[in-house]
Amino acid sequence: MQRSCKRNKQISISKNVTLFSTEQKRSQNRCDFAQILPQELTLKIFSELDVRSLSNAAMTCKVWNDLIENSDSLWYNHCLTILAVCKRELQCDRASGHSWKVTLVRNYKKSNIKRAWLDGQYSYIHSATELLHNSMCEMDADAWGEILEAELER
Repeated sequence: MQRSCKRNKQISISKNVTLFSTEQKRSQNRCDFAQILPQELTLKIFSELDVRSLSNAAMTCKVWNDLIENSDSLWYNHCLTILAVCKRELQCDRASGHSWKVTLVRNYKKSNIKRAWLDGQYSYIHSATELLHNSMCEMDADAWGEILEAELER
C-alpha cells in the first residue's frame, strides 16, 4: 500500500483505487457561468444586479471584471434610473466623453441625496447636526436651486 499526500496530486491507496485530494475535487466542480455561457446571456444575468452588486461582481475575478467593465449597456441601464434627478449632470458628463460607468460613478451618490431632498426627507431638519455626515456630497448651484424650488413649493 503506497500513500503519498501532496497538494492537488492523486493519492494512491492501492492499485485499483485512486482518490483525489479535496482541492482537486473542488477545482473540478467549479464552473464559471461567464466562461461557459454566451456573452449576451452572461451580460443579461449581470444586468439584473443593482449597482452595488454589479460593482462587487466586478471585483470577483478577472473574467467578470473584463465583462462588466467593458459593457456600457450594464452601466447605461443604471444611469437611466438617475436620469430624472440628474439629467443635466449626466448630459454634461456624456458630452465630456465619459463612459456610462464613469458617469454613473460620478453621479450616483449625488442622485440619491438629491432625490432625498426633492422627496422632502430633509425638510424638517432644524440644524446641521441632524444631518448624517456621510450622506452629503458636493452639489453645484443649479442642483441646490432645484432643491430650493422644491422646498419652496412644499
